[in-house]
Amino acid sequence: MKIAVAGATGAIGKSLIPLLLAAGHEVTGFTRHAASAARLEALGAKAAVLDIFDREAVFAAIREAEPETVIHQLTSLGERDFASNTRIRTVGTRHLVDAALAAGVRRMIAQSISWAYAPGEGPATEEEPLDLDAPAPRSGTIQGVHALETAASEMPEAVILRYGLFYGSGTWYAKDGFMAVAVRRGEQPATDGVSSFIHVDDAASATLLALGWPPGAVNAVDDRPAPASEWLPHYAAQLGAPAPERQLGAARGERGAANAKARGLGWQPRFADWRDGFAATLG
Repeated sequence: MKIAVAGATGAIGKSLIPLLLAAGHEVTGFTRHAASAARLEALGAKAAVLDIFDREAVFAAIREAEPETVIHQLTSLGERDFASNTRIRTVGTRHLVDAALAAGVRRMIAQSISWAYAPGEGPATEEEPLDLDAPAPRSGTIQGVHALETAASEMPEAVILRYGLFYGSGTWYAKDGFMAVAVRRGEQPATDGVSSFIHVDDAASATLLALGWPPGAVNAVDDRPAPASEWLPHYAAQLGAPAPERQLGAARGERGAANAKARGLGWQPRFADWRDGFAATLG
């Protein structure tokens, strides 16, 4: 099919574009930079350079690409620009959805997160609500996620992928990523807060499969939610960094997420356990 990928050269996009092309799809990647567009074209994809906040440019790009599916992978997390990231989730998603609907597109796959659920016991399932009553500063993240998911759900067929914390090349948890630097400096305490992880290649494989999944939210996370008191010392050891300081307690919503739904839809992550993934990518 014809597919437009917004955020085609981000952490997931770098793994996703080759998968889509290998599956025989005709892909147009949207990116902010001409150099990134050249890399997409070298892979065999078409490319469009645009600013997601330029509404008319987004409409024009969607009309030109004539996609049957739009995949929304846009973030500003690589630059740790959280205000811009929230604006992408609100304004950027609104532009993509409106442009897609105007062009008659039925399906959208949108990037969301698995740590936006309301507090509760055990890993969250997709039926549980988002943490809409969260206090600041968490409320800003939740409001952005809610706006993204609400807008995307206006599409006739919307699959919301609630990814776990990304690790692998180009992520915060890569050897040269933000978290690795913080851990080497001893700035990251090992708390009781539970997280769910996903390797970026597994996130890409889930996104490819989502082209055929029924509409709805799906947690794209590995099999092993774990508290920082468990995963962080292991991560630090793989980096050769000092053991982190132990700190009791957890932040609101740190409960991890369950992946039974994604597993039931046929997804089989390469790294079902972050311990194996950390060893493969950091060791």
